[in-house]
Amino acid sequence: MQSASTVGEIFVTTGLITEEQLQLAIDKQMQLKTPEKIGSVLVSLGFITERDQVRCLGEQWNVTYVDLTDITIGQQVLRRVSQELARRFKVVPIKLEENKLFLAMKNPLDIFAIDEIRLISGLEVEPLIATEEDILGAIANNYRQEYSSTEAMSEAVKEFEESTITITDGSGDDGYSIEQLKELSGEAPVVRLSNMIISRAVADKVSDIHIEPAKDVLRIRYRTDGILHDGMVLPKRAQSSLISRFKIMADMDISEKRSPQDGRISATVDGKPYDFRVSTLPAVYGEKIVMRVLDKSNISVGLSKLGLLPYTFDIFESLISRTYGIILVTGPTGSGKSTTLYSVLSKLNSPEKNILTIEDPVEYELAGITQSMVNTKANMTFASALRSFLRQDPNIIMVGEIRDAETALIAIEAALTGHLVLSTLHTNDAPGSIARLLDMGVESFLIASSVAGVLAQRLLRTICPKCKEPYTPPRDAIKRLGMSLDLLEKTEITFYRGRGCDYCNGSGYKGRVGVYELMTVTDKVRELILARASSYAIREAAVEAGMRTLRDDAMEKILLGMTTLEESLRVIYAG
Repeated sequence: MQSASTVGEIFVTTGLITEEQLQLAIDKQMQLKTPEKIGSVLVSLGFITERDQVRCLGEQWNVTYVDLTDITIGQQVLRRVSQELARRFKVVPIKLEENKLFLAMKNPLDIFAIDEIRLISGLEVEPLIATEEDILGAIANNYRQEYSSTEAMSEAVKEFEESTITITDGSGDDGYSIEQLKELSGEAPVVRLSNMIISRAVADKVSDIHIEPAKDVLRIRYRTDGILHDGMVLPKRAQSSLISRFKIMADMDISEKRSPQDGRISATVDGKPYDFRVSTLPAVYGEKIVMRVLDKSNISVGLSKLGLLPYTFDIFESLISRTYGIILVTGPTGSGKSTTLYSVLSKLNSPEKNILTIEDPVEYELAGITQSMVNTKANMTFASALRSFLRQDPNIIMVGEIRDAETALIAIEAALTGHLVLSTLHTNDAPGSIARLLDMGVESFLIASSVAGVLAQRLLRTICPKCKEPYTPPRDAIKRLGMSLDLLEKTEITFYRGRGCDYCNGSGYKGRVGVYELMTVTDKVRELILARASSYAIREAAVEAGMRTLRDDAMEKILLGMTTLEESLRVIYAG
């Protein structure tokens, strides 16, 4: 194993980090209870990216780095290494030349993996290095037809239809006794169908699975990158057994069909741990199930990967470095607020700090942080938990959401007594959070003295890298974004979009990036809060002090080729 200083020197000599940043990382490494490589520490601190780390490791080991996002793999090459083998060793074959198989590997020094693949394939193996994320993505995208393709789904449905599962009458769940439902939900075709629905969701990086009973069919829909898409249509006769199967997996009462229920499924799919938050809702044609998919191995994307532009990133980093005050993250449901907060907590987490959270529910478990969950039956509310937190000697407190005046006042008390408090609000923009707190009944002087900053955010779909192409946009559309007319006359503006391809399922988009609006509470903003000024006046003062609005941030990301004009208009302007 290479020494930390040797690897660190590579990062410095390639210009990725400074000597000071290396020393900070080495100091952090020395403080950790469990040993970590210096590259991993640098990634966690946000000094380098995962790709930077892997590229430099390749240089250290004299192994070529490969970016798998730009490579198309042929079926002839894929057949040389089975999916099971690829997942077990975290490798993916990318090219075949004569008698040599080029193999992208997470660990190109793994001689056992190289030897086994050499024996099975009958080929010489040329190891290359790639990031684990890229390898798993390449496996999911290229081997997916084995378990999530339309053909595979059709086979699962056909197997169900040909099975001996029968319905006693045409009225849906009412035709079954509890014993029958339990028996049916364990039938092999039902198990395979339920596993197929989950496997496809994981392969497509779906955030939510919707199982919706209609009059004559059972509809499956998936939410990907914030957009709901049709998945498949199943025969109505699959409804009772399939819904019962998911309710049993989520430890719900299958005899209760008239009241909503909540449950949780923990499962390992393709070697990675996932949580599925399951919610049922009684409807006209039977119970609807929605499952939120949580990838437990992807707890935090890291501050550097959230999509904060350098100017906003620097200010936000200085804000979260404070020892007291409230920092709010705002936006509608599904705008990535939890991801931002978890990324902040991961960055701030260290042995010297006592970090406490109260969440509803705890979405991800963070090592080294004390996390509590709301339980109204046991009188464990946001407010009651916060009161207890103040007696637990905390440095940093995270409150899942400020919903009422009581929670807001205790959070403010915590901030004013020397604690850093992180929380969320449901408001459309950063200045609107002040009006929201005032509406709750919080006094203006308390808000002015405790709130340090507000980060408003949305999520925009990013352009698919495989089918990205430039184009000149219509001038009237650009004007709607508020771009300077002088700039339009002087400059030829180039935007980008995705044509649509197999990689992005024809949508032209792959993945999402955040757009942000960061308002720091300056003296001028503080005066306006004390005067109970309008959100508009506060916004004007914040912009004058340098705040970039959501529209400004979206415009810059369009010009950088990260997202499209249409996507920004859909999310920022329509919202």
